[in-house]
Amino acid sequence: MKRDLLSILDLSTGEILGLIAKAEKMKAELAAGALPKSLEGKIVGLIFLKPSTRTRISFEAAVSRLGGQPIFMTGQDTQISRHEPLSDMARVLARYIDAIVVRTFAHSDVEELAKFASVPVINALTDYSHPCQVIADLMTIREKRGSLENLTVAWIGDGNNVANSWINAALRLGFSLNLACPPGYEPDSQLRERAAREANGRIRLIADPDEAVSHADVLYTDVWASMGREDEAKVRKEAFQRYQINSRLLSCAPPHAIVLHCLPAHRGEEITAEVLESPRAPVFDQAENRLHLQMALLDWLIGSQKL
Repeated sequence: MKRDLLSILDLSTGEILGLIAKAEKMKAELAAGALPKSLEGKIVGLIFLKPSTRTRISFEAAVSRLGGQPIFMTGQDTQISRHEPLSDMARVLARYIDAIVVRTFAHSDVEELAKFASVPVINALTDYSHPCQVIADLMTIREKRGSLENLTVAWIGDGNNVANSWINAALRLGFSLNLACPPGYEPDSQLRERAAREANGRIRLIADPDEAVSHADVLYTDVWASMGREDEAKVRKEAFQRYQINSRLLSCAPPHAIVLHCLPAHRGEEITAEVLESPRAPVFDQAENRLHLQMALLDWLIGSQKL
């Protein structure tokens, strides 16, 4: 039976941990020049309706390094630009290629593609969630910290798609998540209601960023105005002034805490250059791990199909 990854909640706890372990193994194999070509003869379509650096290149490189062939498409490269139904496109593409990776605006688009495609569909970002990013982030945390046990993550800033995926990850893995967001910029309300029902107080909205980071192992932030919200940048900049990761805020966290950012970063807005360039912010290791997680995911879905 084909599997899709549209949300972290599509995975069990064991599958998330299995993907991280596989990614760690494949990272070592790649470094040793011993990476198996498990996608040889496979073709992966990448449909990107939003701009991308890390997500696009990490997926293209993952497919290529595993011996497969990536095909990159924008909206203008397909009949999406002429309003072809996604249900039709999904059924056609599934007869040509072995998996579909989609980066788009509406989450309903990836759901429709997955419903009609007979091959795996992977969410490479929607306005609602960014599952591949957060699973790779968890890999980075385990790499730097040694374990995901007794973990506390502090999210500082906009309650966006990445924040939503952190809530999903906390629901699955049981770690503590403190969300410090300006009023009116909280994560998805339905997700927050689910967290209130199921997380036993481990997932909390905390108004004060200082309090949110006080016992955190990881401080995490993202841009204040995500793609598609650029027209709100001025208003958001005023609302988010207290929600910057800087040296003062970092001093409120434990000395062992690390800082993560999914990039691109706007130095001087959501994070200062001083913190971003410090040894406590392994953001480029974090970006590299996107490649390894994507390799593991593709191998699981259409390669060896083993975790």
